[in-house]
Amino acid sequence: MTRLLHRLNRRLRTFDRRRPLVWDAVFTGFFLTVALNDFLGGGWRNITENPQAPNWLLIALSLGFTVPLMWRRTHPVAVLLTMLPLAVVNSWTGTDLQAGLIILVVAFNIAVHTPLRTLLCCCALTMAPIVVDALRHPAEQGADQTIVPQATRLAMMAIIGISYRTRQEYLASLVERARQLEVERDQQARLATAAERARIAREMHDIIGHNLSVITSLADGGSYAAAKNPERAVQALTAIGATSRQALGELRRLLDVLRTESPEADASDAGPHPLETAPQPSLADLDHLLDGVRSAGLPVRSTVQGPAATLPPGRQLTVYRVIQEALTNTLKHGGPEAESTVRVSYGDGGAVTVTVTDTGVGAGAHDNGSRGSGLTGMRERTALYGGTLESGPLPEQGWHVRLHLPEETAQ
Repeated sequence: MTRLLHRLNRRLRTFDRRRPLVWDAVFTGFFLTVALNDFLGGGWRNITENPQAPNWLLIALSLGFTVPLMWRRTHPVAVLLTMLPLAVVNSWTGTDLQAGLIILVVAFNIAVHTPLRTLLCCCALTMAPIVVDALRHPAEQGADQTIVPQATRLAMMAIIGISYRTRQEYLASLVERARQLEVERDQQARLATAAERARIAREMHDIIGHNLSVITSLADGGSYAAAKNPERAVQALTAIGATSRQALGELRRLLDVLRTESPEADASDAGPHPLETAPQPSLADLDHLLDGVRSAGLPVRSTVQGPAATLPPGRQLTVYRVIQEALTNTLKHGGPEAESTVRVSYGDGGAVTVTVTDTGVGAGAHDNGSRGSGLTGMRERTALYGGTLESGPLPEQGWHVRLHLPEETAQ
């Protein structure tokens, strides 16, 4: 029964919001019918102080107390000011039509739709006909026995109206809050999507950019060596094949991870053979990276200072990608005689410093490349861990990249 009443109430409210004039007409017609029935049936004679009141006055008062209800919600103060003179006449002549109580309905609408100061002023004005009735026709117990009950009814209607308005405002605030949460949820989803796209772009750039640079260097070297040293050309082709397979494997693993993490992944993708995925590169793969760069023709020396610390996977990936990007830039811009040096220094609390230098002649090309996504991606990775990244030409010749990740903050 409660659910039925709730659904019925919700439907009535929805209908009222769509067609308010229909409800106002029904409401006004009901009170008009009751007022005319009181007049025609003679029920008003049971409480009147003036049984000889003319019919035209009774009809005028009945219409004056009911017809303005059509505008009680849109112009409640104007409706009250229209009814107050009629209420004074009703009290002064002793007619005391029960339709005069309809003014309490208007007081309720004033409490719902107007500020508190307006409500207090209207309540004070509404007391005027009550005082006139008490002084003009005092009850046997005294005038206070007429004023106090009427004032109590008026105060109760005002309190009910204020409570109703408070509840409506509270519900409206909940609806607005829900709307804001939906907007914030959509914004967070868009931000997460943008961050994911940026992460994918960085990974794709690091994988494709580095491996293609190595392949290009090997292809160039193999083409020069093909005529004079076929064995070196075969070695270059073999290294190209290995590097290509490595790049394809990394791309496949990245795409497979994206497929498994995608919320739109179809349940049919899950078969008896799960996707073969592998973790992102770490410092354990650094030697393999350096060997690949050396096979591409870039001599690389590496040194490690301090006891090797066990860094979180995210920090290891950052260090790996920075070294990879720095060596890739040397392959692209360092020239045929360039050499590179990689120094990794471990500190306390997970701190690590990496310096990559080269003796290449392509400092200008390095500088132009800094406007691309390579160094930008390195800086973004570094900023995730509160680190610093410096890059620039060396005083005499070459280029350097220095990465420093501070100690890990205790959680």
